[in-house]
Amino acid sequence: MAEEQGAFDFGDVVEAITDKLIRRHPHVFGDEHSDSPRAVEGLWERIKAEEKAARGSWREQGALAGVPVALPALTRALKLQAKAGKVGFDWNDPRAVLRKIREEADEIEEALDGNQVAAAAEVGDLLFAAVNLARHLRADPEALLRQTNQKFQRRFAAIERALAARGKAPQDATLAEMDALWDEAKANE
Repeated sequence: MAEEQGAFDFGDVVEAITDKLIRRHPHVFGDEHSDSPRAVEGLWERIKAEEKAARGSWREQGALAGVPVALPALTRALKLQAKAGKVGFDWNDPRAVLRKIREEADEIEEALDGNQVAAAAEVGDLLFAAVNLARHLRADPEALLRQTNQKFQRRFAAIERALAARGKAPQDATLAEMDALWDEAKANE
């Protein structure tokens, strides 16, 4: 249909795809050298950004462009971090991310003595850092949290069953009693 209308033909499509393939892979078809898959990804992202700029796209042009705001927060954090990592804004070691998590936890503790709003904002930073650690471990934070939710529900149900066997409900038990039952449920898994 497009050929009949004079818009393009099959040869035009093949040529455009071939040009794009060669242009986006200079480490294969050109003189560029990349030492790692991460370097290849960075090169590819740079070339894509140059193509968008050449087209005069009016959309956001930054490295984080194109990450939908409507995504679930954990997923969006993961995608933002991955894009930032592709341009070199990233740690090379999960332990460095773990240190950042500890730093964020310390900032929460400091903020607790003052402003509750500031402490809550620090919790957001902690969650963002935890997502980053999941990414470095090549794990999906949404799936991890879902699994943890199930684990929590399973263990809490074990607490309720143990208390019911004693003729109690959770609201009638002490925190220490429920914590001991939690440890028991955890040991039984």
